[in-house]
Amino acid sequence: MRKSLITTALLGALAAPSFVFAADSAPGVTVAYNVGLFSQYIFRGLTQTDRGPAVQGGVDLTHSSGFYLGAWGTNISWLRDNYGSGGPAYSSGGRVELDLYGGYRYTFGSGVGIDLGALQYVYPGSRDSENFARANTTELYGALSYGWVQAKISTVVSKGAWTIGNYPTAVSGSKGAQGTYYAELNATIPVSDLIGAKDGAASGITGIAHIARQDFNAGSPNDLASYTDYKLGLQKSFSEGALNGVNVGGYWTYANTKDGPWTFAGRNIGDSTGTVFVQKTF
Repeated sequence: MRKSLITTALLGALAAPSFVFAADSAPGVTVAYNVGLFSQYIFRGLTQTDRGPAVQGGVDLTHSSGFYLGAWGTNISWLRDNYGSGGPAYSSGGRVELDLYGGYRYTFGSGVGIDLGALQYVYPGSRDSENFARANTTELYGALSYGWVQAKISTVVSKGAWTIGNYPTAVSGSKGAQGTYYAELNATIPVSDLIGAKDGAASGITGIAHIARQDFNAGSPNDLASYTDYKLGLQKSFSEGALNGVNVGGYWTYANTKDGPWTFAGRNIGDSTGTVFVQKTF
């Protein structure tokens, strides 16, 4: 990934006004973009960049009916980092994650919202297929939300799940990862609203709270890969002037991951850590 070019594009976007583009050829469709610079990329409590910076961006197409499609990408390192006392999962490539997703959202008059969809994680590159299952992973997901609380579950339907599953040198008893799930509870707390700060520096502040369980269903030898993760943070959104559409913030994450299945580049990638970010939507 050409980080210098992406970073230049990011800085240019942060200096520009905020826009939401309507697709002229498709009535009812809104196209929105996002780009962000993060001190590291955390996915489900695990650093994906060995605590190095990540440049991320995506595009979302939403129809007025509630159906949506999207694509999102980021740089990663974990597939090229040495795993445990051995080598990496990928011999080439493995530096980029691309997520492709689509689904349907709807909010009932009562305020209860639903979100149903499918997500494909793509990791281009050449895998060590003798010692690792496929990194490319397919999930189906469903979420219920009310106010600032959301409950969501994602279930793997592909044979491999982030290199965990069955492969030629796997320990006896390993199997495909279908049925692996991630169950999460999220809260987006409107701090500014709760304290009555509608204007000024204290406006636009939101609290982030998250707890989840990643459970791998890939045979008993892979049971140690399952874990629980936590996240707490704050972010501030700007809605006026040149900073319109900019979000800045930080969060703490921790996952109670075992060293065996989750040591990359000599580090347990679920260890307690902090992340800061700046993001622009337009």
